[in-house]
This record gives sequence, structure tokens and C-alpha cells, in this order.
Amino acid sequence: MEETSDRLNPTTDTPRTTPELDPKTMRSSKPGLKRLLITTTVLFSFLSGLPFLWKSVEIYRSPLPFHDIDSLSDQIKTTPLSFPCSFHAVFVGFRSTHPDQLRSEIEDGINQLTHRSTQCVSCNISLSVTVQSPDEHCSETLPSTCSYSCGVIKRDVFGDGLDESLEDVFSGCSGDSGKMYSVVVVNKEKGNGEDEVKAVVGKRRNAWIVGSGLEERYGDVVARVSEIFVKVFMNGGREEEDSIHGEFMPVGSDGRLVLSFSLLNSNPRDWIYDWDFQRIDEALLAPVTKALAPIANISVESQVLYHTPKSSFSSWDEKLQSYIFRTSDLPFFVNSNEWHLDTSAGASGRSKILQFVVYIPSGKECPLHLQLPNGEISKTNGFISPMWGGVIVWNPGNCDKDSESPSRNMISPQDLEQIVEVFLGQFRQLFGFKSEATYTSGLGSYKILPSERGFTEWELDVLSRKHTCFNLNSCATTLGSLSRLVQSLPRMIIKDEIGEQVKYSLKAAKLAQSNASLGGYSSSASSSREARSLAENAFFHPSIMSVSYFSYEHCFAVYSPFFLPVAGHVVLAALREWKRYKQEKAKYLTWLTTKKTA
Repeated sequence: MEETSDRLNPTTDTPRTTPELDPKTMRSSKPGLKRLLITTTVLFSFLSGLPFLWKSVEIYRSPLPFHDIDSLSDQIKTTPLSFPCSFHAVFVGFRSTHPDQLRSEIEDGINQLTHRSTQCVSCNISLSVTVQSPDEHCSETLPSTCSYSCGVIKRDVFGDGLDESLEDVFSGCSGDSGKMYSVVVVNKEKGNGEDEVKAVVGKRRNAWIVGSGLEERYGDVVARVSEIFVKVFMNGGREEEDSIHGEFMPVGSDGRLVLSFSLLNSNPRDWIYDWDFQRIDEALLAPVTKALAPIANISVESQVLYHTPKSSFSSWDEKLQSYIFRTSDLPFFVNSNEWHLDTSAGASGRSKILQFVVYIPSGKECPLHLQLPNGEISKTNGFISPMWGGVIVWNPGNCDKDSESPSRNMISPQDLEQIVEVFLGQFRQLFGFKSEATYTSGLGSYKILPSERGFTEWELDVLSRKHTCFNLNSCATTLGSLSRLVQSLPRMIIKDEIGEQVKYSLKAAKLAQSNASLGGYSSSASSSREARSLAENAFFHPSIMSVSYFSYEHCFAVYSPFFLPVAGHVVLAALREWKRYKQEKAKYLTWLTTKKTA
């Protein structure tokens, strides 16, 4: 059998030689991806958890209208709040006076009195003048802010009830352009040699100057008319430097005011007095709280306390036959340790409480009177403490004490009415008005008719203008502070309730500005009060006082000790494995290239 050989023919075939393998530069097998996939999977799983971590530490922030807040602040700073004020002057019994000339001179007088004013609120003044001659022919300036019926006001019929009569005469003059204030100058016929000039400011929005020979004193009359318009109707009968600024008005930042009336029996072993407070509340205080409703939400409460001695000492005056305490003793009169006055359940948060105290002295210091610096005895026997309230010392009719069996007595209705009248005078002073019913200037004195509501209508207008201006400024300041605070702390929690309060505060502020431009005194005061209250509620919201307002740097410092070491090792392992894979793959490619060339 013939043997077959499979060996190659050396003359025709040359065997392939395997290239020499260098382990440092080459490898014959393809590198695996298992280690790279494991490290990459760990890295991506770690990175995929970062969004969940970020979401878990995310702070909820309701969007706030920062642009609208800045616009309101800029508008209030650049554009002072202005109310439309319509002034109408009627000159009765003047023969040769032209109304246009009168208006020009009155306007000059008004400008001289108002050009240096630093008040935050101003009046957009429109003035009209009517001149009625002795034969009841009238001429007036055009355009006129009030259509006056010629001959309605008579020269010789000026007596009691004139305020109501003038209100009927000018009742149709108050329109959409705001309130109309009138001054009537009556030049009476000379008789009995009387040249006295009588100037009266009514409880409505009217004033009148009555006298004989006024046409000869033309310049003084024009000056007094201008003074009534500016000093009385615009400024409230007080000089600008003596007026109380808005931040010192006795109204809480939430628009609430609590009037707390306390009857203090210094020593009930001598006598005990009580009062029928409900009667005076319904009869005397209710009209006052209703009149001030647009400015403040007022509530009234009362209490009777016992064993409440005063802190200061009194001394016996032989000449006056009474115990006296002086004005230097007033800072020490209120005994804060024994007078437990702050028991109001109606005042909470930022509400304001005004204390009105009736102090009944003990038998050892009865009667007790306040001696003024000039040596005279105070007629009211009381005093006020700004932003706190007022105190009246009421002496019983009989100071002979009955120590054995003190009986319970009631303050008579007449005495109670006198006490409330003094309290209303103190209340007016706390709001920046004078307690006396006169206004005196260099040109003369003006009698101010009191109102049964405690405040005349033109005084309520002054309060509305001042409070509207102050509330809007306070609202803009508070919202601006909140805006800067929120933007400076990106980790601050802003709940939806805060965002809604800011939104409605801005809306109420814009409504107050709109009502002010239209002459809505009460509505603008009410809207501005709401705007300020909402801004304060947003700024002092309980959630803003949270302790989680840390910065991003603080957050990084808290979480980095937990995650940074692990993250560092995972990232370094992934990079190292990627670098190893690239090196091994380069070795494999080198081996393939060498193999091909071999």
C-alpha cells in the first residue's frame, strides 16, 4: 500500500511564522468589558441619584411679584400722593371787588403757605370765587367748582344754625372731584360802631368770616381766607412742625385699635365706685368709633380694678385745701406694678391699645388735683401719655371716708358724661388735634365748632389723607424689605399664603391710589389700611422665621462628608478602569498590526 504524505512541499510552500509577543506592549486576546461596565454602572447609578437628592432638599418658594413691588416703591417716592381739594370762597356784601382778582390773590396766599410743606400728602387744589354785591348781584370765576345760587346767603341773617344752612347751600357742590370746602365772607353793614370780626370754622366743611368794614380790610380778609383753606382744612388746625407724624398715630399696623377704659379704686377700704359703662359706650363712644371706621377698626372694652395706688407722692396745699401732684410727677404717676391694665383679650399681635384710666384717690389724699407749672389747677385734672393713653383723677363729692363699712357707689351720669368729654379731648390730642375749640394764628383766632362725634368732617378728611399716605409708604417699605430679604436668601421658604398676601396688598395699594386721585377719602383710607395690614402679615408670617434658611455653601458642607468620599472613589475607579481599558486595547491593536505585517 502506497503511503501518502501530507507534508508541504519545501520548494513551493513556506510556513507562516508567529510574531514574538511582548507582554508589555502587546496582547493577543481582546480586552474584556466586564470591569469597565461594572464601574461605569456604579458611577451612573450614583449620578442618577443626585436629582433625587436635590429634590429632597429643595425649598418651596411661591413666586413673588418683585417687579410690581419695585414699581410701587418707585411710584410712591417719585410721585407724592395727591387728593383733589375743591375750594370755594363766597364774598357777600362786596361792591367793587372782582372775582378773578380775588382768586388770583387767594391762590398766591395758598401757594405761599404750601410751597414749603414737607408733608407726604398734598392737595390738587381747584379754587373758585363768587362775589355777591349788596343788591344781590353775583359774579363768579370761570370755570366754577360750585354753582352758587345768588342771594341765598343774606348779609344780616347770620346766627346759630349757620353751619347746617351752609351745608344745604353747598350740598350739591361735592361731586366726583373730591370734597368741597367753602369759606363765606360776609361784609355786614356798620352799626353801633361794632368792627369786631368773627371767624368760625363749622363741623362740616364750611367756615365763615363775619364783620363790618371788611372791604376796607381787603388784604387781611384774603390772607385769612387763604389761611383757613391751608392751615385749617388742609393741615387740621395745627402747625406742620407740631403735627403728629403717621408713625406716631395710635393705630396698630394691622389697622386695629382697642380703647380700654379702666376705673381704678385706689383703696376700696375707703370707698368703692362703679360705673354704667355700657350706657356711655352706646351713647357717646359708638358715634366716635363709627366716624373713625375707615381709619381704624376700633373696639371698646372696660374694667374696674381695686387696690391700685399711684406711684408718685402728693402733698397737701393749705391754700388750695387739697392734695396736689405736679407735672414733674406725671412720669411716675402710673403704677405699672399695681395697675394691671393690659388684660385685653381683643388686642393680639400688632393691634394697638389705648388706655384711658379714671383714678379715684384714697381717703388719705382726697381731694387730689393736678397743679400746672403756672400754679393753677388743671380744669380737666388729667393728662395724656403719647402712644399710651390718658389718665383722669376723679375726686368723690364727699372725701369723708367711711372705713368701717365702705358702700358701693355709682358715678352719676352727669359726672360720667364729663369724664367721657375729657377722654374725647385726650383722644383728639393722641390723634394730633387740639383739645380746645379754637385755632389762633398771627392773623387772629378762629372758633371751631365741636362735633358730637368727637371729630368734625374736615378733621376726618385730614386724618384720612394722612393715614392713607402713611399706610401706603409703610406698605411699600415693608414689601420692599420683604423683597430684598427673599432675594438675598435663596433657601427661604415662601408659602403660597405669603404670595397671596403680597398680591392682595399690592392690589389694595393700587386701589387706594386710585381712590385718592378720585377724591374718595374714606375708601382710600380703608384700602391703604388693608394694604399695610396685608404687607405686615406677609412680612411677619410664622413660616419666615424658620431655621432652614441656610445657603448652598452650608448645604454642601453638610452633605459632602457623606457623599464626597464615596463619589470620589467611584469616579476615580471609573477613570482608572477606563484608562486601563484604553491601554489594553492599544496593546491588542498593536499585536494585530504586528501580526498582519508578519
